[in-house]
Amino acid sequence: MNNLLVLPMVLPLLVGILLIFLRPFVKWQRVISFATLLLTFGLSIYLLLHVQQEGIITLDFGGWSPPFGISFVGDSFSLLLTATTYFIATICSLYSFSTMGKDKENMFVYPLVHLLLAGVSGSFLTGDLFNLYVCFEVMLLASYALIVLGGERVQLREAIKYVLVNVLSSFIFLIAIAYLYGVTGTLNLAHLSVRIAEAGQPPILTTIAIVFLLVFSLKAGLLLYFWLPGAYGAPPMAIAALFGALLTKVGIYALFRFFTMLFYHEPELTHTIIAVMAIVTMVGGSIGAVAYNDLRKIVSYNVVIAVGFILSGLAIFNEAAIEGSIYYLVHDMIVKAFLFLLVGVTIYLSGTQRLERMSGMIRNYPLLGWLFFLATISLAGIPPLSGFVGKVFVAQGAIDGQAFVLLAVTLISSIFVLYSLLRIFRTVFWGETIIGTDEMVPLKTGMILPCALLGAATLALGLGAESISGIVQDAVNTLLNPQIYIDAVLNRGGA
Repeated sequence: MNNLLVLPMVLPLLVGILLIFLRPFVKWQRVISFATLLLTFGLSIYLLLHVQQEGIITLDFGGWSPPFGISFVGDSFSLLLTATTYFIATICSLYSFSTMGKDKENMFVYPLVHLLLAGVSGSFLTGDLFNLYVCFEVMLLASYALIVLGGERVQLREAIKYVLVNVLSSFIFLIAIAYLYGVTGTLNLAHLSVRIAEAGQPPILTTIAIVFLLVFSLKAGLLLYFWLPGAYGAPPMAIAALFGALLTKVGIYALFRFFTMLFYHEPELTHTIIAVMAIVTMVGGSIGAVAYNDLRKIVSYNVVIAVGFILSGLAIFNEAAIEGSIYYLVHDMIVKAFLFLLVGVTIYLSGTQRLERMSGMIRNYPLLGWLFFLATISLAGIPPLSGFVGKVFVAQGAIDGQAFVLLAVTLISSIFVLYSLLRIFRTVFWGETIIGTDEMVPLKTGMILPCALLGAATLALGLGAESISGIVQDAVNTLLNPQIYIDAVLNRGGA
């Protein structure tokens, strides 16, 4: 069983390499890619359910016991995000088959997507700090190529900012790893937790913690998010949906893992900094979401708002808030992909991404209009959709922790999310149609079906929140009680 833990990373990596050699055979690329994603999603679900029954599973590479070798660790938190990742990737691949076009499909898009997913899942599952850095880089290298897919001027311009920010953050990441290893003498996450607890997190380790906070904040789009709206709005929408759903979430995952398991001894400093950054991010994202008339920019700024909201739960740092953040994290991954795909369909049908050039599209495409409305109320946290549960728990945590400023900002940001998306719905879908019957562009089944599947997922996640409550509570328990993770990883290592 434990050997299966590496497959969510290795399987897409190997298939991605295979697809490079199948470049001329687009149909075979599609079939193999979709089958691999579906298989990996099923495998991730199987591993997640196994963890609920048997506890955390670990895999030690090369027979080297931790903390001396590289380990993979599958707990409820990491496997829940891995399963969600492959669910979204499977749906987005269906969308790409109808929208990408063979010219782009021949530019190694499917190998690059698999490489991206290998980096994302590896980041979730690794139990080693340097391996986390490697998986981040694998993910980023693939994203560098995907962001310029098509070679349009706007893509190249935004790619420069995106690459510079991530190269800088990766450089700082490597320096932080070196300093942490110099102080603790280990890179295994469980062993790091033990060593930092033994030392009581002295000032040097708190300083290193702040450096890691800067690194992961850059990668998650927390506070320093200036690169994100342009970068996520530049590539084809199937790729943009993957970016919006997944890339910031890897940085968020790292922040949760580090500041609940490693650097949790000085929350008055570290978690207060996270709180301030979350507030500024939500405010800035809210302003951006209502300031633009460009559909891509509006949905990209909604990604920024969500980053601040999710990390407000980490800043509050109690059980209810962390539980709400995890619920909302899963919800946001699904609904952001949903929203990006809907915007892609809308731009395809209207021929523009400017709000003022669209009107009355619900008369021509009623299913598309009501799916967009579903995404709007889900992101705003209106019951019984998936965003409601997470927001309730974060609000409860804020009240319990007397974090009333954070509570106020999270509630106000939700209003801005609702307003920004209702503005799109009112302008684009409501009102007098400007598309005549003879001018209607046919709506492809391959475009609307993935949107409908994601819409069904957000509805199911909201109505069936109880079905994953045990998984989320187990994830919260592991995050807030690092000894559970430590025992699972080190009990055979004699650390």
